[in-house]
Amino acid sequence: MNAPADELRTAVIIEDDPEIRRILSQVLEAAGFTTVSAENGIDGVRAVAAHRPLLTTLDVTMPGIDGFEAARRIRAQSDTYIIMLTALSDEADVVAGLGAGADDYLLKPFRPRELRARIDAALRRTGVRPVQAGAAAAAPPSAVGRSAGARPETAAPGAAAAGSSPAVPPKGADDEWLAHRDLRLHPEQRVVKRGGEELDLTRTEFDLLETLLESKRRVRSKADLTLALRGESFANGYFVGEADRRAVEAHMTNLRRKLGDSAASPRYIETVRGVGYRLTSEA
Repeated sequence: MNAPADELRTAVIIEDDPEIRRILSQVLEAAGFTTVSAENGIDGVRAVAAHRPLLTTLDVTMPGIDGFEAARRIRAQSDTYIIMLTALSDEADVVAGLGAGADDYLLKPFRPRELRARIDAALRRTGVRPVQAGAAAAAPPSAVGRSAGARPETAAPGAAAAGSSPAVPPKGADDEWLAHRDLRLHPEQRVVKRGGEELDLTRTEFDLLETLLESKRRVRSKADLTLALRGESFANGYFVGEADRRAVEAHMTNLRRKLGDSAASPRYIETVRGVGYRLTSEA
């Protein structure tokens, strides 16, 4: 008898550091994945093509082709959920990684439990049940990366008490288009059109735009958008770090570029300085 689809989980690990590969394998296997490892970008791209993984972790700095080029090649042939792992922290590097097709971006050094939270969030977004983390502490709690100390995460501002409403707004009806000016988005069909032109957005760009369209003129902070994208809420005690906020900024930069929008003179999405983002007025 065939196993349920949500039990057929394969993850490809593309990482040249053997110790990090080992810990990634431990975390992913604790999350219910069968893992396949590659030591360089070329072999990693081939492994994704051969194994069709649900999730792929991808290092940036590797021999041969780097993670950016590997992400572009993977994305051209696969919709695997890509978590990019790197010690590069400049915003330009984050933009480059997400622009190349990565869905999420985790800075080294990182804690295995933070990676596990990202993996569980990725599973929820792809419609697969996360494995309950009972014995999921196979990986040590120490930071993983080039340096020993882990960068502590900061609590998201304005965290609500337990029992508050989740960050994700309710979805529209199956036949309902979300619209703003000449921009239209269908949540169920996952189609975005600007005028009569269909736009090619990544999974994260689509979810970010959907959240803003549902929120209309309500301002969404970067922390709030991070939680919304992951299906989390402040009530669940999820912490949002600076890397998460930078990732939202990078996704927003890429989304605006594809919409033909401008932060300086926005048509669709405006920045509320020091707060977050919202739709422009209809006027």
